[in-house]
Amino acid sequence: MANTASAKKAVRKIERKTAVNKAKRTRMRSSIRKTEEAIASGNKQAASEALKAAQPEIMKAATSGILKKNTASRKISRLAARVKAVSAG
Repeated sequence: MANTASAKKAVRKIERKTAVNKAKRTRMRSSIRKTEEAIASGNKQAASEALKAAQPEIMKAATSGILKKNTASRKISRLAARVKAVSAG
């Protein structure tokens, strides 16, 4: 357990930052889930709108270090390909 003032402060800072990161991660995952649900329903318009809402959330997560930049790009790319497939089908 932390036993110096600076270590105790570091623990407090980490707890606050963890809460922020969890919230951002949850927002990102929720937006991805909504996009996937729209894809599963087969609704072209809902899927594309959900993707437009999910893209900024995923990139915000990458900007703040929750995801790596390439991981975020890969997730967006794969979601976009699936949305496009719904459009074609």
